[in-house]
Amino acid sequence: MVLLIFIGVLLATILIGVPIAFGLLLSGVAMMWYLGALDWQSIALQMTNGADSFPLLAIPFFLLAGEAMNAGGLSRRLVNFGLALVGHLRGGLGYVAIVTAILLASLSGSAIADTAVLAGMLIPIMREAGYHMGRSGGLIGAGGIIAPVLPPSIGYIVFGVAGGVSITRLFLAGIVPGILMGLALAIAWWWLSRREDTAVFPRRSGKEIGKAALDAGFAFILPLIIVGGLKAGVFTPTEAGVVACVYAILTGFFVYRELSLQRLYDCFAATVRTTAAVMFLVAAASITAYMIAIANVPGEIGAWLGPLRESPLLLMIVITLLVVVVGTALDFIPTILILTPVLLPIVKQAGIDPVYFGVIFIMTAAIGLITPPVGAVLNVVCAIAKIRYIEVVKGAAPFILIQLVLLALLILFPQIVMAPAKWLY
Repeated sequence: MVLLIFIGVLLATILIGVPIAFGLLLSGVAMMWYLGALDWQSIALQMTNGADSFPLLAIPFFLLAGEAMNAGGLSRRLVNFGLALVGHLRGGLGYVAIVTAILLASLSGSAIADTAVLAGMLIPIMREAGYHMGRSGGLIGAGGIIAPVLPPSIGYIVFGVAGGVSITRLFLAGIVPGILMGLALAIAWWWLSRREDTAVFPRRSGKEIGKAALDAGFAFILPLIIVGGLKAGVFTPTEAGVVACVYAILTGFFVYRELSLQRLYDCFAATVRTTAAVMFLVAAASITAYMIAIANVPGEIGAWLGPLRESPLLLMIVITLLVVVVGTALDFIPTILILTPVLLPIVKQAGIDPVYFGVIFIMTAAIGLITPPVGAVLNVVCAIAKIRYIEVVKGAAPFILIQLVLLALLILFPQIVMAPAKWLY
């Protein structure tokens, strides 16, 4: 009954347009009231405790790093490098989008931010070159969701805090799946664009490619610092966020000289707004997570899924389908905050590695960002590119399909994720 109250209140608030953070808060209060444990002081305490987490400090730092990279010229140089490298191929701008998406994902960790940068820079060029706008928008959206899978991922930070899983291990385990997502998109784009009559850019000489790579060199160094520092144990994920932030600001100011004090202020303002929204979600979800634990909801769901515990593969398939369905209606962070405390205990009982589950879970939730009817990333593409939503949905369909195929392969063959991850540990 407690579970029905939670789902009913949450769905009701979503349907009437209440922001998801307030919906989570009301769901927790409703469960408290039903159990006769309504205590406003306890609510305030749980919200404070939920947000009072050192690892969560990584979120504003990585967000600020991403904003500073965009304002300081690092992102633009990555796009220019992609154009120099593969712009001469048929459908070359699509490959530019994929290469740049992987590079941006290794810097910011935010799907929305990366998609906005890619769409703003590449859509006008793709439109002028005669590319199909719906398909191009779908590709850019699909490239944007690599950001939550590759480190440094805000999704891994939230999942790690909500589930008590090592964020460093999640970061390292996400490297190979994130790169595979880019390769899958490249295969799909090659198949779709091989017969299109679109303009191609002149082939750049080795010298020009080298110059573009050198110009973007400071952007390439940062992910190496982050991954190398985490692997060597030099700093924690939170400290890595500080390093990324300082590096991006100093590079924008003193190397590329495109970051002014006014732009830096705008970066801080955007970071504060996004961080406030995320942290209020975390605080509100802590009430729900607390009541879910008190009411033993994981135990109830575990009883329903009990027969599947003997088959970890079947359990992963069922859970993945559940996350896919939920992701079509809920945004990325709420999906993590709601489902992690429910599903992770069941996964542990089945003997599934929590780090492996975290990577699959985050990847599945990220696919929800380009899945209708909500598709938050697709809405960003539509807003920037001035394309109708239905056209972008149609254009994204092949890329959603191939990402789901990749997801199925990672579930069937867990060593694709865990073998490289154990080496990186």
